Amino acid sequence: MTENPLDNETSAAAHNGGLAQKLDAAGWGLFFIWVGAALMMDFSWGVGLLGVAVITLIGQAARRFFGLAIQVFWIVVAVLFLVGGIWELYKVEVDLVPILLIAAGVALLISIFGRRRQLNQ
Repeated sequence: MTENPLDNETSAAAHNGGLAQKLDAAGWGLFFIWVGAALMMDFSWGVGLLGVAVITLIGQAARRFFGLAIQVFWIVVAVLFLVGGIWELYKVEVDLVPILLIAAGVALLISIFGRRRQLNQ
């Protein structure tokens, strides 16, 4: 009896889905452990945010290592946590929120023009 290639693809997709769920659960578990430990040890907000950024980036690196798609949203979130943590540790005098809002607006405008160029081609 010959093996159906669609069965292999279906089982691989199911395996990857299960692996993705396990990685997500592990990431959330590490997140809760980190937040609990950071609160218990009275770490600063900067250290807490850096820890969350590292956990998030490690989760995305694990997804890539296991051949799963990287989630760009979580990489952006991790970078924001990283920036926020560094901002807090160095006690930067400029408020971060207005800068992030301006950056988000610029990124949105750039994405609009990028899509228009793709549609015209």
